[in-house]
Amino acid sequence: TADGGAKIVAGNERVLRARLSDARFFWYQDRKETLSSRTTQLADITFHAKLGTLDAKVDRVQALAVEIAKHIDGADRDHVRAAARLAKADLVTGMVGEFPELQGLMGRYYAVADGEHEEVADAIRDHYSPQGPNDDCPSAPVSVAVALADKIDTLVGFWAIDEKPTGSKDPYALRRAALGVIRLIVENELRLPLGPLIEAALHNFPENVVFTEASVAYAASRLASGKTAEGEKPTWADISDEIAYALVVFFADRLKAHLKAEGVRHDLISAVFALGGEDDLVRLLARVAALQGFIESDDGANLLTAFRRAVNILKIEEKKDGVPYDEAPDAGGYAQDEEAALGRALEAASTAVAKAVEQEEFTSAMAALAALRGPVDEFFDAVTVNAEDADLRVNRLLLLSRIRATMGLIADFSQIEG
Repeated sequence: TADGGAKIVAGNERVLRARLSDARFFWYQDRKETLSSRTTQLADITFHAKLGTLDAKVDRVQALAVEIAKHIDGADRDHVRAAARLAKADLVTGMVGEFPELQGLMGRYYAVADGEHEEVADAIRDHYSPQGPNDDCPSAPVSVAVALADKIDTLVGFWAIDEKPTGSKDPYALRRAALGVIRLIVENELRLPLGPLIEAALHNFPENVVFTEASVAYAASRLASGKTAEGEKPTWADISDEIAYALVVFFADRLKAHLKAEGVRHDLISAVFALGGEDDLVRLLARVAALQGFIESDDGANLLTAFRRAVNILKIEEKKDGVPYDEAPDAGGYAQDEEAALGRALEAASTAVAKAVEQEEFTSAMAALAALRGPVDEFFDAVTVNAEDADLRVNRLLLLSRIRATMGLIADFSQIEG
């Protein structure tokens, strides 16, 4: 422009001065009350029509954060309790009312001005984080405890009332919350059992929330799966189990999406999750990493092929015979050396794998599996499974079932693609 942009600059400065003047006004107005004195006002703000007020949410988050703190080294319980209590208080300040994007950040400034401990103030700022895949992830123990509690409480609440994300619709940003939980746990290497924490979070909700009409869906799924008899009313524990399971499955899906960019195969995560009972994300990732290394080795690729061959034969013969072949084979019934060699190898491998898995030495567990390659190959090269002798055939099918069972101690290899 002719004036070198002077008018534009002057206009921007005028707007900026006005905004800064507003901010200065709100700072001094807000400082007339402490952050802790504002917490009672949260009772007037609805978090969600079915989930109560923000004050009720703060109570739940505080209780859960203290529980989570037990699993985090260096998380001072008193600081966790204080940070959770104050985390949402800045939402009723004039500053955040005018500048909503400053929520959490202003809470920290006000907490510092009120003389709160630095860990408490930082946790107030950090408890919304991480808000996406590229957002910084909190690492301070108190911050991590409160951030996890806030997100888990939100997820559990919306699962309890059956308002889950569907397709592209996620009005409450629940996928982002789940990713936040995953990042907080994985990046801080926390050994947290998700299942019990979800159930602990559910216990913080009143029964009328857990037993909402929406939870009829969970009751129906129990009936369909045979867990509840016709006409039997599901208990609180029944519904709690269903919600916890559904939420852990959701975390598994989010974990697959998160790790895809890092080159971790989603089918390997499915293979580990399919075993059931795995809700320790750090342990799960260690198992997946070892599994990926094994599958990409010659021994692993070869053994996967043999596993599929064994399972396919078993499926056909079990269906044809109408019985499952899941008992131990009779060591005295082997007719060929290759059968006996495979039987001994499977016995040694299953013992070694079980011990290694229990000690979380997953690479050692894979090495024990790798030792099966030779005996398995020799068995398939030399032995006819469907022998004419009925007893011999059954015993050989039981040997195949041992291959399936031994490999199943580590993962469900049927979930692995390629």
